[in-house]
Amino acid sequence: MPDPMSRTILHVDLEPIGRRVQIEAGQTLLDAARAAGIKMVAVCGGEGWCHTCVVRPLTGQFSDLTQPEQDELSAKRLSAGLRLACQAKPRSDVKVELLPESLATQQRLQLEGQDAGYAPASLVEAIDVTIAPATLDDLRADVTRLQDAVQASTGCRPTFPHASLRDLSGQLRAQQWTARLGIRQAPPDGEVVAVRAHGTPLLGLAVDIGTTKIAAYLVELATGRTLARAGAVNPQVAYGEDVISRIAYAKVHSDGRVVLQARVAETLNGLVAAMCTEIGATRNQVADSVVVGNTAMHHLFAGLPVEQLGQVPFVPTISDPLDVRAGDLGLELAPGAYIHFPANIAGFVGSDHVAMALSTGVWETDRTAVAVDIGTNTEVTLAKGGGKWSCSCASGPAFEGAHIRDGMRAAPGAIERVQIVDGQPRLKAIGDQPPIGICGSGIIDAVAELLRTGVIDRKGVLDKQAPRVDREGEMFYYVLAVPSTTGHGRPIVVSRKDINEIQLAKAAIRAGIDILLSEAKVGYDEIDDFIVAGAFGTYLDIGSTVRTGMFPPLPLDRFKQVGNAAGAGARQMLISAGRRSVAAGLARQVAYVELTVHPEFTRKYLHAMYF
Repeated sequence: MPDPMSRTILHVDLEPIGRRVQIEAGQTLLDAARAAGIKMVAVCGGEGWCHTCVVRPLTGQFSDLTQPEQDELSAKRLSAGLRLACQAKPRSDVKVELLPESLATQQRLQLEGQDAGYAPASLVEAIDVTIAPATLDDLRADVTRLQDAVQASTGCRPTFPHASLRDLSGQLRAQQWTARLGIRQAPPDGEVVAVRAHGTPLLGLAVDIGTTKIAAYLVELATGRTLARAGAVNPQVAYGEDVISRIAYAKVHSDGRVVLQARVAETLNGLVAAMCTEIGATRNQVADSVVVGNTAMHHLFAGLPVEQLGQVPFVPTISDPLDVRAGDLGLELAPGAYIHFPANIAGFVGSDHVAMALSTGVWETDRTAVAVDIGTNTEVTLAKGGGKWSCSCASGPAFEGAHIRDGMRAAPGAIERVQIVDGQPRLKAIGDQPPIGICGSGIIDAVAELLRTGVIDRKGVLDKQAPRVDREGEMFYYVLAVPSTTGHGRPIVVSRKDINEIQLAKAAIRAGIDILLSEAKVGYDEIDDFIVAGAFGTYLDIGSTVRTGMFPPLPLDRFKQVGNAAGAGARQMLISAGRRSVAAGLARQVAYVELTVHPEFTRKYLHAMYF
């Protein structure tokens, strides 16, 4: 008689791809990934001897460790709770994180954007010094010798923090008593944050920590050139899809804040190592850094409390610029390097929006401009006649594929473009692979096309008689891709619930835009420039956003998609101390509008639900 448990159906959430699949009890996590169409590295074919398909269990119950796992995984990985996907079998509904090195193909991460565009005037200056060797006749300490040499050259006598002393004496002797000092401008005479070989370029790190994605840039401080770029999924996704769920995680778990901070630091260290390897540098050359993010991401990485951000009146711990020693946050750069956190505007409008406004020039334009940075949390700024207003829209994770039946993040196989021609969908999947799901730009396109062709009405209701409309129980859906054309042999559909999720997300954004326009007494026809920033915004079809009503009905030539403008602003602040001051002033000038208590929000939100 067969074991009845063998027919038990379990649900497996696969992060950070954002796919949820069903498997039978007794199947492995590798089976689940394959069922989702996700390509994992499994050199041994699933036999357990190659240790390439590593995953991190997050929730649920799993089978015990197998002997191959104990043999192949290091003690450090075992103590961290990591498993091999080909060996671990769920015993309940589970959520797991697929480690980046275990994925055969990576998610698409938007790293481009405007160049920094400003002449370098870094806060860290490189000074080359040569000093006389110590002798029995000259017993000055190594630091004193360096201070004397710098003072003779510049008139300033910098301090040496403890972190810069650890390897100093050995370096000086190995380098024949020469050194390049990275001296950070700090009253009264500066502070040595890096000690490298004579002539070694000093580098800076600019980072945009998004709710879903992280973008990092390695920059030469003396020239302002961006030497390397790298991106990763924010590992905090595995602990909650949006900022509210992560705030809740930090509140519920005694070590929650520590875990969330450490995961980001771990990811950034990996990105820094990869970029340094790419250009033949070392992490000890990275003498300065600027990190931007929304207020919750800012607080979590800076190790600040976030519980108050989830409670009315949503007040941040700090809104002023903040400088923290990188090592204190687990970031492995030059021993004395600092992280500069620019100013936040409010509880849900952070330094990433300040950086975006800085790089796009929306803060100083004499035109009427709207700037929208779209993500799980969407920030909007309106500039008119010297006045600036901003708000935060809880657009949610639907644009990342979450809460969408066949949704996924922007990884190979995700449908990113949809057209309906003569009643038949034409699909483009990332990497030109057979589709396995649909990402944010694809679902927006799909809804816009269903609206254009009359398959749905203004309320989002499907025409039950339309071609390719089918049902499952009480739920109607439109078939985008039939099983014979997909990468996993199952249909990919857009359900009525999916359409409603897009209505909720786009209504939040449009209501925020409309409220700022009303606050500034600006009509649609007065908008000169509509700037769309952010990784997701890069891949949007603007025509689809206008058709669905997410953006106002403006001529398409007024829209400008600028990519990762927050990353560009971070790079400006990295290479220019003056731009840091400008950003701090900008944050103070913005009038923040709290949508949750605005008397017009509910009415405008409900109106914006319609297509």
